[in-house]
Amino acid sequence: MSKRVAVLPGDFIGPEIVEATLAVLRTLKDTHGVELEFDLLPFGGSATESHGEAFPQATRDAVLKADAVLMGSVGGPVGDHPWNRLPREQRVETGILQLRRHLEVFANLRPVKVFPGLERLSPLREERAAGTDMIIFRELTGGIYFGKPSFTSEERGLSTMVYDRYEVERIARLAFQTARQRSGRVTNVDKANVLDVSQFWRDVVVQVHAEEFPDVELDHLYVDNAAMQVVRDPKAFDVLVMGNLFGDIISDLAAVIPGSLGLLPSASLGGKVGLYEPVHGSAPDIAGKGVANPVGTMLSAAMMLRHSLDQPAAAAAVEAAVQNALAEDPTPDLGGQRGTHAFTQAVTNELTRAAEKAETTSLAAS
Repeated sequence: MSKRVAVLPGDFIGPEIVEATLAVLRTLKDTHGVELEFDLLPFGGSATESHGEAFPQATRDAVLKADAVLMGSVGGPVGDHPWNRLPREQRVETGILQLRRHLEVFANLRPVKVFPGLERLSPLREERAAGTDMIIFRELTGGIYFGKPSFTSEERGLSTMVYDRYEVERIARLAFQTARQRSGRVTNVDKANVLDVSQFWRDVVVQVHAEEFPDVELDHLYVDNAAMQVVRDPKAFDVLVMGNLFGDIISDLAAVIPGSLGLLPSASLGGKVGLYEPVHGSAPDIAGKGVANPVGTMLSAAMMLRHSLDQPAAAAAVEAAVQNALAEDPTPDLGGQRGTHAFTQAVTNELTRAAEKAETTSLAAS
């Protein structure tokens, strides 16, 4: 039985990397028997131009009927761009927040992994980058991005960071549950020394740990120290959990450890439908040049296969194919020669070769 994926192509390089990823997903029909239907829907800056809003009603309705949502990078350049001159309620960023709330996805999972043999791609020394394998749990639908009151005037600007107990409890539980399946370590990141809301956050995390997950190791870092430690010794971390603002910043910092922001996937879970997207932006400066790195979107699709579509074998196959293609010749942002199309072809070839090899091995064994 086929699964339906709502596809939001995004802006600038978004459609390029999404199409590359769809080519990989289509290959899975022959290699793994995975049948998917794709509904391409307007969203982001391009939707603002065509529909007058970043998150049109037709898209709102369609995403809730899908088995998963795959989104390309959205948004536009900073500065005096027409999209940035719109009222805040019409901007792309507001549409993204509305999408997350609409899907009720409260947990953003951002795995940061340096693949064995690809340590040379990291801006860190190879021995420091080697072995990095962490997952950042970012609370996604609360905190300062959604807190009220919030306003700006000529004399004052105000944003409110607020968390309710249930919001902290549910993201903490997911982090602890995941740690149980890994090395059993959770690092909570906050600013409890100066922010009352962070002290509340920490108190709730400690209580969830004591009452439900005493077998998991828990430690705490202030966010400024965490930023330093993640770069100084990334392999020291396993599962990290933090609020919306801190998660946004720390995950982008950690994302460059494997070598490029273009490598990092994400999954937003916990709600009606899972949302999958790369961590990086829409890169208008390279749009249409055929050099965009599709890896973050491809690995996001692998997370989609695993978490929403119940296809763990296909997910592992995509991850392995991407890793092999990177090892052979990465994209230009990583010092390689393969553009978007050539890299995509390399990944689909890897999938096909691996499937043929598995079939040959199975026939020989029988």
